Amino acid sequence: MDPLSQGVFGALWASTASKKENLRQALALGAVSGMASDLDVLISSDSDPLLALEYHRHFTHSLAFIPIGALICALVLQYFIKGVPFRKRYLYCFLGFASHGILDAFTSYGTQLLWPFSSFRVAWDSIAIIDPLFTIPLLVALVIGAYRRSLKPRNFALVWAMLYLGLGFVQRDRAIAEVRKLAESRGHVPLRLSAKPSIGNLWLFRGLYETKTHHYADAIRVPILGPSKVYEGGSLKRFDVNALQIPADSRLMKDIERFAWFSDNALALSPSQPRGGVPIIIGDFRYAMLPTGIEPLWGIIVDPSKPDAHVIFDSFRNVEARDRAELWRMLMGQ
Repeated sequence: MDPLSQGVFGALWASTASKKENLRQALALGAVSGMASDLDVLISSDSDPLLALEYHRHFTHSLAFIPIGALICALVLQYFIKGVPFRKRYLYCFLGFASHGILDAFTSYGTQLLWPFSSFRVAWDSIAIIDPLFTIPLLVALVIGAYRRSLKPRNFALVWAMLYLGLGFVQRDRAIAEVRKLAESRGHVPLRLSAKPSIGNLWLFRGLYETKTHHYADAIRVPILGPSKVYEGGSLKRFDVNALQIPADSRLMKDIERFAWFSDNALALSPSQPRGGVPIIIGDFRYAMLPTGIEPLWGIIVDPSKPDAHVIFDSFRNVEARDRAELWRMLMGQ
């Protein structure tokens, strides 16, 4: 999730081990440790555009790395946050650091919680990467608790976090049920299907399913109370890498395989292909600006005539006023 949410969530869990007299130190240590895992964004390479994708939410987010990450945070933060014995400082940092990868796993991006034993990207699809409805109540409660040196606001924040994340699973499953019904109504037999929450809410989902030939995306609105509503989207043909006739052992093919792993094999040619089809834009169909959209948020640019060259990674986040208006219309159920 976003850094603010990670810091607030880390502070919340660190505070569960504190008493009133050291609540502020626990919140501070937990907040910094809760954001520390995202320092993996510093891992990048000018010569390899996909390196940053591979290492974001990688080892720094894994369960196995928590003791090491917490130790690093505890050692560094002793120079900035004083008055806490090392044993307690490490505990607060441990809880804060541990919260990061787990919270990220609730989103749909994918987090390697099981590294080094598995490279599987855990994604529970129950909360958006940015959700003020989740974060702001936690932030307000913890600020009040720190100001008053009181644990009662912290207890409210814990209840709110658990209820909100739990509701996310319920809403996701309701949306998936609607996706399944929609596919059946079209006479499709999905190979797999999912529902991913749109930004900042738990009732409008990007419903996805995949057949042997195509990817489909539709917006699924599942209000907490009331009937569901479907906004039909579009589809794109599944990308077949064999059609490019690129040598299997080439750098270009290996890059395409790396991007396929990152995007959970949800590959499709971008509808904004240049004339003549070269270079080729291969998008990650899981994400679009709108829940109904088929233009990917990001993808790779491939030139089959240069098999020894790396792909180019690019994002296509062109937000227009009509997109914001359309998203608002769907959020409101209009």
